[in-house]
Amino acid sequence: MARTPNSALGSLIAESGASHKALAHRINQLAARAGVSTSYSHTSVANWISGMKPKPPIPALVAMAIGERLGRAVDPREIGMAKHDQPAPTGLEFPRDPADAARVAAYFWRDMHKRRAFLGGAFAISAYSVPVTRWLVQPAAAAAVEGSGRRVGQQELTELWEAAEQARQWDARYGGGNWRNSQVTDCLTNRAAPLLTGSFTEDVGAGVFSASAELSRLAGWTAFDSGEHDIAQRYFVQALSLARSAGNAELGCYIMATMAVQTMRRGYPNEAIDMAQGAYERARSAASPRVLAFAKLIEARAHGRSGDERIAARALADSERLLDAARDREAPTYIQYFGPPRMASDAVEIYRDLKKPNVALGWDVQATMPQGHTRAVGLRLAVTATAHLQAGDLDQGLAVGRQAVTILSRVDSHRAGEYIRDIHTALAPWRREPAVQAWTADTRRRDTKPV
Repeated sequence: MARTPNSALGSLIAESGASHKALAHRINQLAARAGVSTSYSHTSVANWISGMKPKPPIPALVAMAIGERLGRAVDPREIGMAKHDQPAPTGLEFPRDPADAARVAAYFWRDMHKRRAFLGGAFAISAYSVPVTRWLVQPAAAAAVEGSGRRVGQQELTELWEAAEQARQWDARYGGGNWRNSQVTDCLTNRAAPLLTGSFTEDVGAGVFSASAELSRLAGWTAFDSGEHDIAQRYFVQALSLARSAGNAELGCYIMATMAVQTMRRGYPNEAIDMAQGAYERARSAASPRVLAFAKLIEARAHGRSGDERIAARALADSERLLDAARDREAPTYIQYFGPPRMASDAVEIYRDLKKPNVALGWDVQATMPQGHTRAVGLRLAVTATAHLQAGDLDQGLAVGRQAVTILSRVDSHRAGEYIRDIHTALAPWRREPAVQAWTADTRRRDTKPV
């Protein structure tokens, strides 16, 4: 029976500009790295175009080789070599082989705008099982695999890190729902993904994978802040995968701790404790004190949510000790915002959750956030307001609550609405008071989206 020509493969090869001989050579190289012995030639490529299909894992390697030339992710389905029942990457994959990390992440980033409307927003704790387990087994993999795309140097790497820092500052000031945050996903698709398949030195390659991981973490964080929890999980998983492929256990620790924040906020404090502790233990020999202090702080917050005051206090003390050690130590740019005021701000929430309002208010005195952290200031004030209400001080609770609403009305953040809802809940015993009814009406008028 005559084979049907694979026109999709032929078209993409032509678009890539690769000769059949060069493509076959690159596929042999990729196969050797994957532990598969091959000896393909230009004739093999011609046979595939005529309709012959190689056995796995060769289709994935063909797609990778073509993708390197095109400067974007190519899925085996695009070249007519995928099985009919093979699903497209969903963003929750965490490849065992670090060499597959760039391909999976880039395909997910590129396809995300098509999927967004079909994702329901629900958080699934089970989605983190495989990524967390595989990262804990091997938090830092081999050096990033070099592609055959355009040469990538220090300038491109610096631009990626600058884009990440700009995105972080914009998110802190205006919230995850602000329209500018869509530029993070554009940066991942149009700038980071092509660089991941480029050619680079080992140091630059590790840097490109790390910067791309941080950008994906930021995309996940803005989705989390906007209430798009399943989308956030997918970006976080790809961030963790890329950090692992960069051999960057320190960044992986930070990403894992960020995932633990989401897990805790979605009602799984015990699982968040496991994640934060695992992040700390697996990176303690590789991470800076500031990153380790962040992991300990998130562990303390999760213990606070679970009601264990003794262990929460111990983890918080560990975070404080590590931050003190970090004073004269360099730390990555992505964690430089984290210092004693931020730790104190979270300590307010820890003791509020433990129903120790007087202790919480003692920490509040130390929680002076730097300028530009609009959302963080508003969230802390919302927590402080609920602490006053726990202590039975209605007047102070309403006064601080008004400050929180005023500030949080300036940011586009679903999470801000959740914190305002906490104030509404704490006001329940006084709901018939005219002052409380006026406060509730004012909150609705400002549209801080209590949910």
